[in-house]
Amino acid sequence: MEYSPPPFFKRGPAPLARLAFFASLSFALLVLDARFQYTEGLRSVLALAVYPVQALATAPFALAERIAGYFASQTRLREENEALRQRLLAASQETQRLEAAEAELSQMRRLLGAAERRPHRATAAEILYHGRDPYARKVVIDRGVRHGVAAGSPVVDETGVVGQVTRAHALLAEVTLLTDKDQAIPVQVLRNGLRAVAFGAGASGMLELRFMAANAEILAGDRLVTSGIDGTYPSGLPVATVTRVERDAAYAFARIVCQPAAGVERGRYVIVLRSESLPSPYPEAAGSERDRRSGKTRKPRRKDADAAQ
Repeated sequence: MEYSPPPFFKRGPAPLARLAFFASLSFALLVLDARFQYTEGLRSVLALAVYPVQALATAPFALAERIAGYFASQTRLREENEALRQRLLAASQETQRLEAAEAELSQMRRLLGAAERRPHRATAAEILYHGRDPYARKVVIDRGVRHGVAAGSPVVDETGVVGQVTRAHALLAEVTLLTDKDQAIPVQVLRNGLRAVAFGAGASGMLELRFMAANAEILAGDRLVTSGIDGTYPSGLPVATVTRVERDAAYAFARIVCQPAAGVERGRYVIVLRSESLPSPYPEAAGSERDRRSGKTRKPRRKDADAAQ
């Protein structure tokens, strides 16, 4: 007498056969998906259907991260506020010292009878692009004549002198950087007051102090500021720091290389200084003054008269 399981507990195919069938089916689906992208739509539908469950499962972790981030941001903001409060306090003290020094300087100027220098108004500008000439160090800013920018205006940033406006258009202006070969700026050694002229070195991005005597009292590490004797740059603006001084007995002049203090080759925003005072007129020639005193007028030369005719 044979015993067979009820139909409900019937085992069906062998486990090895089922494994082979499902493995073949999986391989076929992989090939179809990789070759013809047939299951892309099914995958999208399944992802959309499973998304609520996934969001519900990750909700506690997301909530915990938000709470931790909130308290971390509060702590960070509190520390930043404290640091800013300290910086504000230090800045206020520095401002008070500067105001006292400025008042003392004004009093000394009045005692010496020196003329008061009018303040410079500042215009913020953004660097748009570099000049087209690859051998020149020039940039173009987004401020022009309509904004009060004129040719000759000095350009600075938060650390020092950047250059000078050499061409001003209606809405744009061209700024020649200090490192340009055709650019020169009168400077003064902050340590001992020695005056010199700094010239741009071109592609090296450095400055050079030319025509300085070999025994000049200047050392590596000296800071250079504008002397203000040219009437273009205000005095006291940081320009560069001396990095190398080469002295040779065979030459009368020393070779002095300086690193610009400002972000000449970097940065995006600059400040254009505009002086409200007009430059002082140049003195007339000695011959003209002598002729005016004697009441004589210079007769035109024969060549000038022929050219005028």
